[in-house]
Amino acid sequence: MTALRRLLDSLPLSILIILCLTLGLSPFTPEPHIWEKLKMLAAGTLTRPFDIFDLLLHGLPWLLLVLKLAHGRRRAG
Repeated sequence: MTALRRLLDSLPLSILIILCLTLGLSPFTPEPHIWEKLKMLAAGTLTRPFDIFDLLLHGLPWLLLVLKLAHGRRRAG
């Protein structure tokens, strides 16, 4: 079993959802930070190292949640 699979198995789904709703979306106003960074990425303006780090920081909970759901679905089916 790979390290990523062990990590995904050890993380409770509830914790990942809480992380997505807090760290993944904060700050909430004027728009969620992850949404702002994704728009910058699509526009090609995500160039500053701080902005790239910010995208990774706010996007990591979402990535882990998607991977956990995909991993759980693969194991079930």
